[in-house]
Amino acid sequence: MRNGPRSGCPINAAVEILGDRWSLIVLRDVVFGGRRRFRDLLVNSEEGIASNILSSRLKSLVAGGLLTKEEAGRGQRAAYSLTEAGIQTVPVMAALASWGLRHRETTPELSVRAQLLEEGGPSLWADLMDELREAHLGIPRPDPDRPRASELLRVAYERAVAAQAEDTGSAG
Repeated sequence: MRNGPRSGCPINAAVEILGDRWSLIVLRDVVFGGRRRFRDLLVNSEEGIASNILSSRLKSLVAGGLLTKEEAGRGQRAAYSLTEAGIQTVPVMAALASWGLRHRETTPELSVRAQLLEEGGPSLWADLMDELREAHLGIPRPDPDRPRASELLRVAYERAVAAQAEDTGSAG
């Protein structure tokens, strides 16, 4: 069994841990959805991930150093936390989302966060990463009075969902 990447190429090394669609979806749901438990990741997956695939990807992300798994006591469910390496995937996911907006068919409610991340750029990404460090690593945000990026993203998503529901309701 291979311990390292197939080559010394940085793109290959990243693709070996991030290049599988389910790994990125799991990371997306932890980063942007705040989902940290197996059941939450399974039940709330827009894409309908199977439990065996989710289990495999969580193990892979832990082994790859992007997540940690908090061991649960008897009768408790384990929680997953982002590592610093996992947190630093935010710009990568923002770039992928931006590309997807331009080159793939998307829906308004699921595109709104990608649009905000694109418009907000590195400043918004940094704010979001600071929030993630606080939530997952216990590192306080450098400027606690600054508005939360996650709140901006959440409100925009909820408005887009409400607008979509309104459009659907008035179309019928």
